Amino acid sequence: MAEEVKNKAAKVSLLHSLKFVAWSFIGIRSKKGYQEDLTKVNPIHLVAVGLITALLIVVGLIGLVNWVVAK
Repeated sequence: MAEEVKNKAAKVSLLHSLKFVAWSFIGIRSKKGYQEDLTKVNPIHLVAVGLITALLIVVGLIGLVNWVVAK
């Protein structure tokens, strides 16, 4: 039972981290919402999601440039 609660908390935290990073990349988050999100996220999840998201953006842009140049 305790593991289920811990797993659910981890999933919620990871989901909140993903949401937090998405809002940060877009740049349209209110200060109140930002402060609320800071209390809900796990810093390790936040760094991991941020790095993965940044990597996906860079790889996507490189792929887009290669596709455009190839035409």
